[in-house]
Amino acid sequence: MTLPLLALVLLLLCRNGDVTVSAEDPYRFFDWRVSYGVVSPLGVPQLAILINGMFPGPDLYSVTNDNLIINVHNDLPESFLLSWNGVQQRKNSFQDGVYGTTCPIPPGKNFTYVLQVKDQIGSFYYYPSLAFHKAAGGFGGIRILSRPLIPVPFDEPADDFTVLTGDWYKTNHTKLKGILDGGHKLYFPDGVLINGRGPGGGASFTVQQGKTYRFRISNVGLQNTLNFRIQGHNMKLVEVEGTHTVQVTYTSIDVHVGQSYSVLVTADQPPRDYYVAASTRFNPKVLTGTAVLHYTNSAGSAVGPVPPAPDSDFDWSLSQARSVRTNLTASGPRPNPQGSYHYGQINVTRSIRLASSAAVVNGKQRYGVNGISFVPADTPLKLADYFNISGVFRVDSIPDQPTGGPLRLDSSVMGADYRTFVEVVIDNREKIIQSWHLDGYAFWVVGMGGGRWTPASRAQYNLVDAISRSTTQVYPNSWTAIYIALDNVGMWNMRTENWARQYLGQQFYLRVYTPVKSVRDEYPIPRNALLCGRATGRSAQ
Repeated sequence: MTLPLLALVLLLLCRNGDVTVSAEDPYRFFDWRVSYGVVSPLGVPQLAILINGMFPGPDLYSVTNDNLIINVHNDLPESFLLSWNGVQQRKNSFQDGVYGTTCPIPPGKNFTYVLQVKDQIGSFYYYPSLAFHKAAGGFGGIRILSRPLIPVPFDEPADDFTVLTGDWYKTNHTKLKGILDGGHKLYFPDGVLINGRGPGGGASFTVQQGKTYRFRISNVGLQNTLNFRIQGHNMKLVEVEGTHTVQVTYTSIDVHVGQSYSVLVTADQPPRDYYVAASTRFNPKVLTGTAVLHYTNSAGSAVGPVPPAPDSDFDWSLSQARSVRTNLTASGPRPNPQGSYHYGQINVTRSIRLASSAAVVNGKQRYGVNGISFVPADTPLKLADYFNISGVFRVDSIPDQPTGGPLRLDSSVMGADYRTFVEVVIDNREKIIQSWHLDGYAFWVVGMGGGRWTPASRAQYNLVDAISRSTTQVYPNSWTAIYIALDNVGMWNMRTENWARQYLGQQFYLRVYTPVKSVRDEYPIPRNALLCGRATGRSAQ
């Protein structure tokens, strides 16, 4: 680490004092260069985003409460941003890495993220959030291990594998962005990758017979649910986006866009190679990516057909989703049981309903939430809020109930009060599956059901051991209900994980607000914060 960077880090840490870090919390330093490179995962050369020359990028490894100092050099010819899917930036939306909160890193410049994985464990990933860069790569795994003295509800595995899988296009991301900018929909993807490799491309996981391994599976794709499975092997679910789960065994698992799962796999089959497969779901056209589970004493290569995904049956997937529950007897990041927070006994202070819609606006395809299609403002919303810059956004520019009116454009921000407990019901009135994510938070997925939600639907809620996570699916012509404890002040992105729809407006920002200006509630703006738009020239002191 260079002395100027070290000085900057120390300055940033001193700026926030012991609120951000404490003497016992270690630091981990990462120095990343972001550049373009040519890859051919589906047999066609194309431009991809590399991090330190790697596609996908390197794992971000940490332990609960670690301070992560990530110096990102942007060697691209355009601006760039990284965001942290599922990592809860406590009281620090300035570091969230989406345009509504953070100015992009200009070409040829660098920015140092200072993050703390406060009271978190689990499996997540990072990705590029600006423009349509996600379609070019630039993503990598994040693993947050428990502190040594905190018990984990399973034996330590022999090894720990990151599995980044997602749908992929042969077309360069610049052309895909041009399609969207021209007001058109994207066509169906060309393939499915596993760790940056296409079918037969060489991705493999080496195991020893008789030992058990952890697989951290993240769907980093653009739009499709994927079914993940390993030929001849069972998978025991143990963790979902930071929550230890009831340990259910599956032969395959649906991983919706933006979601992450941890499973344990025991190498208990005859010693040879086996197929690892991920297939698109709920579409007449099925794309399958493959890798190999390789036994060290393998007697031969993988044989037989690649195991198929379950039939395209939403009921099967819904049943599996309902079986994913919190392990109430397990510790979380702290030594108290995860289930000691009785979310089902807290009074809900507000009920929000969200419904997506699609329409042609000004001759171009757009998507929206509650009648509003989000358009980025000329200044990140969080900076405008911090510096009291008027005219950038209006609080409550998006209603908290569907209006049924025509779709219109706005930089939509929904206001919410700090320390309230809210119910959010997401109505999916379309024939496709949806996936929704909220930055800065984990929420309880208390219910899923078919048809339209009504107040009577609350009778179906799981108020005991619902899974806590940051990304949830909503099945076609169905609803999903979540509970959120709004305990994280800031400006937080609520969005679809269908990336083309997100790009074309199916998102908004949740402004969790308190009038009390205290570092107990929210950290001050970092001294090294990039300032752009109408915030240019202001002081971050």
